[in-house]
Amino acid sequence: MGGGILALAGVAFATTGPAAMLAFALNGLIAMLTALSLGEMASKFPESGGTYAFSRKVLSIEAAFAVGWIVWFASIVAAMLYAIGFGYFSVLLVRECVDLLGYAAPPWAMDQRLVPWIAILAVFTLALGLVLKSGGGGSWANAGKVVVFGILILGGFWSVAGQPLSQTRASLQPFFSSGAGGLFEAMGFSFIALQGFDLIAAVGGEIRNPARNIPRAMVLSLIIALLIYLPLLFVITTVGVSAGEGIAAAAAENPEGIVALAARNYLGPAGYGFVLVAAVLSMFTALHANLFAASRIALAMSRDHTLPSIMSRLSPRRQTPVHAIAVTAGLISMLVIALPDVAAAGAAASLIFLITFAVAHCLAVLVRRRSPTKPPFQTPWYPAVPLIGGLACVALAVFQGVVVPSAGTIAVVWLSLGGLLFLTLFARRARLRDVSSMAANPELLRLRGNSPLVLVPIANPRNAEAMISLANTLVPAAVGRVLLQTVVVAPDSWDPDSDPAPADQSQAVLRELIRASSRLSVPVETLTTVSPDPMPEIARVAKLHRCESVLLGLSKINRNENDSPLEVLLGQLDSDVVVLRATGNWSLSQTQRILVPVAGRGGHDYLLARILASFSRQQKSVVTFMRVLPTVADATEFRKAQRELDRMAHDHVFGSSEQIVVKSDDPVDIISTAAEGQLVILGVQRIGPRRKLFGQFTRKIARQTESPLIVISRRG
Repeated sequence: MGGGILALAGVAFATTGPAAMLAFALNGLIAMLTALSLGEMASKFPESGGTYAFSRKVLSIEAAFAVGWIVWFASIVAAMLYAIGFGYFSVLLVRECVDLLGYAAPPWAMDQRLVPWIAILAVFTLALGLVLKSGGGGSWANAGKVVVFGILILGGFWSVAGQPLSQTRASLQPFFSSGAGGLFEAMGFSFIALQGFDLIAAVGGEIRNPARNIPRAMVLSLIIALLIYLPLLFVITTVGVSAGEGIAAAAAENPEGIVALAARNYLGPAGYGFVLVAAVLSMFTALHANLFAASRIALAMSRDHTLPSIMSRLSPRRQTPVHAIAVTAGLISMLVIALPDVAAAGAAASLIFLITFAVAHCLAVLVRRRSPTKPPFQTPWYPAVPLIGGLACVALAVFQGVVVPSAGTIAVVWLSLGGLLFLTLFARRARLRDVSSMAANPELLRLRGNSPLVLVPIANPRNAEAMISLANTLVPAAVGRVLLQTVVVAPDSWDPDSDPAPADQSQAVLRELIRASSRLSVPVETLTTVSPDPMPEIARVAKLHRCESVLLGLSKINRNENDSPLEVLLGQLDSDVVVLRATGNWSLSQTQRILVPVAGRGGHDYLLARILASFSRQQKSVVTFMRVLPTVADATEFRKAQRELDRMAHDHVFGSSEQIVVKSDDPVDIISTAAEGQLVILGVQRIGPRRKLFGQFTRKIARQTESPLIVISRRG
């Protein structure tokens, strides 16, 4: 509170005259609607990261990165503006104090070139404070600036009461100095003055009782700010300029200093000093809040691997994100020195906040529609609040982009840079993390509007329980569907009356499937089709129903056969494929250990991450990643392999894991020995377009061990 109005009141007055009061009031209404939607989202997802965290749950990881990237930038730019404002007003305050005491200050102390260095000093001082103490702080500064603003407002109303009513009315004319267009332009320029309530959601993971405190804090902070802003704008308009001089003209002549000059006009030199004190305190606390929130946005993004993982590391002693704070403070300081057009940067930040607020309104609607559980705090007058608030934010953002084209250019350039960095540095690990998160928490699938379908063709009823259990693990019934398929294998000229055996066999399988699903309490759908060749029929059904996954059962993997019917099917399917080889009494719920042999970076990482996270949701299993190097491998190769396994475990596993690197010239023997008593997961070998084989390594492992075996094939 405070920094925005001191910096932007002059721009608003110069643009629309006394109607600046209406511009701030309308902005306050839009901000209040946005606070209600953000409050609902924050009560549902009390995590640090704000709009980024909400987008990650409801949208794709790519869309969430775009939101987080630009919100982080907007918070950094806002912090940079407040840092420069703090430096500027600190120099003026020192000059005023020296003059008041009657001393002559040295010329270097009054040099405006000190402003950026004072700004950087403030940034790193606050950053050090955030490293040493997890909390917003700044209570003394908040109390001080409220007292100072109170004095300015009360003194202004005293002056208004002492002047003729006709003079007060005259000072408000013309109310719209530039018509409706000027009003909307002033709203676009000054909206960022009310930015700050959103920072509460950005640190939601560190707030006690978030479902109650976050919505209250947002709404009350806006009410308090408006109760100060609107009366202050009124007294500046009515007694802040000399009789006969309009506020629009005075503000156009000196937009940065209009508040201080107005206070001097009705309170004398003391009023000017009060404004400087309020400005220093306001800029300091606004800088503090934006630095705090921006570092938490960076922390949330780094935990999802959409920013470098090092930024998610916490101080062992104080549990504060040291690296996220340091990087954010460094970027703010760089912008203080390097950014040539501060006004355009501020307009870009305002534009970005408006866009992300529109996104927040949209997310609030999607969560209401998709989530089976309602948020603890629910926006009143739904859906009018998110609909009106979202449209208002979009309209203001479009207007801002048209009036200040450089703001849109800055936003597009920053977003393009982020997209390039994401695709080249972060995409793979971020998507792996996203896949794992959705598998570990299926509600995310609902929030994203997904209802995946897994197709389970079953010909052997002895495998029914294992297959159905595995299918329900991959796609829980609460969020997706399991479709069991039986194929009546009969020639095209089949006469069911003369040869009922194929139909009878299919019915027997179907009855066992129904009994198995009932015993497991897994709701399923069944489909029976007739075809002379089951493999093409499975591919046809999978394509027709757009199945996300196909789960296949296999009694054995032949020793040397290539291009078997099953391997031909693997090349025809556009779905993720999981092939299970297990004995009839195998149960997924009894699986305590999982072995994942690794021979380098494969093409099935996303499916592997999904499977392992799904297993961790059902029961606690220890996952062992094993890499076998040749005996001639040196120490450097060994350490590199260990690091790769450590990273793989971090990206794929939510529960317990261990990473083993061994040297041997017979990897099949090593892995077969380690596989005893474990579930083994292997990937198929891709040898060309639409050509996937089990591969000789998988065939040897299958032949040398009786352990349950899962072979996976990523779609495409």
